This record gives sequence, C-alpha cells and structure tokens, in this order.
Amino acid sequence: MAKPHGSSVKHGRNHLKPKTKSSKKLKKPKHKPPPQQLPPPPPLPPAAPELLTTASQHLEFFIQQYQSANRIQLSSLELESFTDACIVKLSESVPQDVSNLSEHMKAAFGSSWKEALCKKQLPGKNSEPGSPSLLTISLSALRSLELFRGLKPFTKDCHAAKLFAKHLKIEDQVSCLKNHVNVACGTPSRIKKLIDMEALGLSRLSVVVLDMHMDVKGYSLFNIPQIRDEFWELYTTHFHQRLLDGSLRICLYGTIDANNFKRRTKGKSDADE
Repeated sequence: MAKPHGSSVKHGRNHLKPKTKSSKKLKKPKHKPPPQQLPPPPPLPPAAPELLTTASQHLEFFIQQYQSANRIQLSSLELESFTDACIVKLSESVPQDVSNLSEHMKAAFGSSWKEALCKKQLPGKNSEPGSPSLLTISLSALRSLELFRGLKPFTKDCHAAKLFAKHLKIEDQVSCLKNHVNVACGTPSRIKKLIDMEALGLSRLSVVVLDMHMDVKGYSLFNIPQIRDEFWELYTTHFHQRLLDGSLRICLYGTIDANNFKRRTKGKSDADE
C-alpha cells in the first residue's frame, strides 16, 4: 500500500529534539578567605641615651670599670676613699670635643692654669724635666694626635710630649722628656714604659684626662681588651694611690652614653668567652 502523499512523518531521530544538559550550574565549594594577617608591631624605639654628666656619675662609672677590669669588689670602707674630689668637674654648657679641650683644662686648673700649662721653666735646681702637669691618655696614636692639637694653645712656648709608639722611637721620646714639659699625650703602653724607665716623671702631674671618645666601630679606651688591660695596669701601678691621696684628679673627657657602653661591653665580654 502506498504512503499517503505529503505525509509529515519523519524519521524518529530527526523529529525528536536532542536532550540538553541541565542549565543548573554546579555550585563550587565555598573556600573561607584566609584570616587577615595583622602587620608586625613597629620596632621599639632605641633606649634614650643615659648620658653621664655629673662628677658623681663619672666617679661611679669609673669605679665600676675599675672593679670590672680588675675582677674585684671594693668594700664599703675602700669605696669611702673615692670622693667627687677625685674627678674633674666639667662644664655641661661647653661641648666635650677636641676643639674645647683647652678651655675645659683652663677651668680644671683654675687661676694657676698659665703657670701649670704654658710657662716654660728655665733649667735650675727647681726644674723638674719630663714631669707634665697634664697627661691625656687615648686608645690610639691617631686619637692622641687629635687631642694634642686640641691643646695647642698651651704649647706655643713649651712644647708638649707625644708619648705613643707609632712612628716615634722611644729614644727620641726619652730625649724630649729631658726638657721641661707641661703637657703630654699618649697611649697606656708607651706611657707606662717611659715611667718605668724613669724618663717620664709624675711629680708635677695633677690631672689625667681619660679620652672617652668612641670610634666609628664603637671602641674606646675601656672596651678594647688589650688596651683596657694596659691602662688599668698603668693606673693601679702609678695613679691609684695618688688619686686617693688627693694629689691627682681624673677627667673623663667626652660623652659617655652608659646604655651604649653597657651593650658594647657585654658584646665584647661574650665574644671573649
């Protein structure tokens, strides 16, 4: 039997619409955002400088260094021998740099500063060659030269003595000390050697300036082990008793930041161990 003309019957697979995927999107699993990280706290500000300015503070600092270097603990009776009179009181209104050293020393010697620091004594029975009134002690020859230049106002008529080893022969220094000198600048080792040789005298010595300047690496007279030990040997041998007797005064010259010094000293001691 023939199929009716114009039949609309089509092949089943062409007639049916293709199945489409569900339009519903799969939900992605929710990820919790990471907890917000707080910025680190700002660093603590550096400790405020603990500057030592008074004679009492300088004396306490000096005694602490003396005990630490010599590994001793002074008794209360021994401590009574140290008084503020052992320390040169410096003006707080004048900076303690090289250019002002001569002004501070004028004040330290008072009305007798010209005779003690400038006057050239003629040879005679009262002449005391090689015995300065003022002695500065530094950690290096270069620093000694800087202080030497700071004392230039005193050395026009009476030359000062350079008492350090670098580029200077000890024989030349002995020869220099046969003359009258009012001022001498040097390092602990060479100063002690000249005293032991009886070339450098102490009969006129009334002020010893200890240079508290720290170099760019933070080193000073009191925290380089070898130089520190040389200084304290010099001090205990030749200066200590004179200080207690009142015939000698110590001047700690330069800004002393106690906080920085304690940190530096601790670091050095840790390294030494």
